[in-house]
Amino acid sequence: MSEDVNALAVTLFSEILTADQLLRNRLSRVLPKGMEISHFSVLNHLAFVGQERTPAQLASAFHVTRGAMTNTLNKLEWAGYVHIRPDWDDARRKMVAISPAGRQAREQAISALTPMINQVVGELGSDKVRTVLPVLRELRTQLESG
Repeated sequence: MSEDVNALAVTLFSEILTADQLLRNRLSRVLPKGMEISHFSVLNHLAFVGQERTPAQLASAFHVTRGAMTNTLNKLEWAGYVHIRPDWDDARRKMVAISPAGRQAREQAISALTPMINQVVGELGSDKVRTVLPVLRELRTQLESG
């Protein structure tokens, strides 16, 4: 790899990592008290798919270990945001569903996040965001398959 391509790659990943950290900090500040980004992400996923998922399916979807997902799910269950039940077909497995309280918490989080995200997109400009989205999607797809 030439030095120019190497420097470009390092700069790209440096920018992505820095943007990720800054975004996570901003999101954490506006989420409802006690809610972490991982909690919101799981609630949002469950609301979006509209059906139960196993902890293993959730761990896979978020590219985290089963232990990390179990920790997040335990916190969400304690808060009353998810229901966890045994799988009726295989008692060794559990099924996770978003609760009504979880849907409400997700909606509160979205209400808190929306002004901040809209401000960022507004400052960047819709055209720039539309231009960069396909590149970010392709990068994500490459990283998922690699």
